Amino acid sequence: MTNFLTGSAAVTVIRGRGRVSALGVALPTSGDAPVPPFTTHPTGVPVAALPAAAETAVTELRRRHPAYRQLDRTVLLALLAARQATAQAGWGNGEMMNDGQERHLTDSPTYQLTIPPLAVSIGSSRGATGRLEEFHAGFLAEGSVPVAASPLTTLGNVASWVAYDAGQTGGATLSHSSTCSSAFQALGNALAWLKAGMATRFLAGGTEAPLTDFTLAQMRAIGIYSPLAAADWPCRPGAGRPSTFVLGEGSAVFALEQLSAAQATAETRPLLVLAGVGFGFEAIGSKTGLSPEGRHFQQAIRQALTQAALTPADIDAVVLHSPGTPAGDAAERAALRAIFGAELPLLLSNKWLLGHTLGASAALSLDFACHVLETQQWPAPPFTTDLASAADKPIRRILVNAAGFGGNAASVVVERQ
Repeated sequence: MTNFLTGSAAVTVIRGRGRVSALGVALPTSGDAPVPPFTTHPTGVPVAALPAAAETAVTELRRRHPAYRQLDRTVLLALLAARQATAQAGWGNGEMMNDGQERHLTDSPTYQLTIPPLAVSIGSSRGATGRLEEFHAGFLAEGSVPVAASPLTTLGNVASWVAYDAGQTGGATLSHSSTCSSAFQALGNALAWLKAGMATRFLAGGTEAPLTDFTLAQMRAIGIYSPLAAADWPCRPGAGRPSTFVLGEGSAVFALEQLSAAQATAETRPLLVLAGVGFGFEAIGSKTGLSPEGRHFQQAIRQALTQAALTPADIDAVVLHSPGTPAGDAAERAALRAIFGAELPLLLSNKWLLGHTLGASAALSLDFACHVLETQQWPAPPFTTDLASAADKPIRRILVNAAGFGGNAASVVVERQ
């Protein structure tokens, strides 16, 4: 890649990453399949909610900081993931906080960064879902809303609170919403800024907390929700009929840094490189459907490969969008066959472990891809599917797909160097 302003070869590396999901803050391990992380929502459907330990972290985050007690759950999940990413990247000293007191990094809402100002780019399909529904219910009951209703429910409040929590004193704070590819919209924007020399470091990712009665009713109304029980692995990508879509909550955030060719060469540890981001769109009448051949997937994949200067043969595995809907799963595989031919790369998915987290799903899929690149391992699904259970050669480059309502799709290529 070339910096548009300096003309020098450069790479964008994932310096740190963090996540929170139905698996907590952990990543899936190889070996026997774990206990199903799904639970039954009060409405009677299976969901992928946070486990107890992660729920405690959310509660503590809200309790410790008065300003955070009013925030939507979507924002709090982003803060937890961003803190992990920033700490792993080593971007904060973890000691001196904005109030001058010394304490552990996770005990304070903000901490002073030891680097120049960074930018923030966060995607979310629905934003402050819970708070918006609460404020609307209050309005219907009382005819009025609190002063804070508007600022707490705008999409932009997600990125701005992440920036505040990271101790940002300058730089852009960007929020994106493009249904289930929102996180890759945020990531693509961050990559463009880095390549253009408009920033040197970014926190970018996606977050979603959609497990509300109203949102679940919307998903059920579409007719795609899984009929399987929470204990029966209800989300089954690539398993065919019936539809096994299951809603989940979570967040994943990445600490991105632009390195010159010389800096990248001087690194002594393997690098995770964000090699390309591509986008696709197909104009079809149905805003919830897609073409059988997945034209938007094809566009996004080709663009990501071109940006990364790679061919289909260079890709070792694909982390699918594949939400467990028969039509969506089939269209994505048709798109892959159009590009890769009959012999597809290894097909992987983490939705059978996390559910579909809407605007956070692409980021959590990328986090999963990074985990596979680092460990060369992942758990095997305990149901019949076309997902791979193991590799017969090293995995160096992974394509990650995402798509959403409205005909949009996005793809990312990540590689280990």
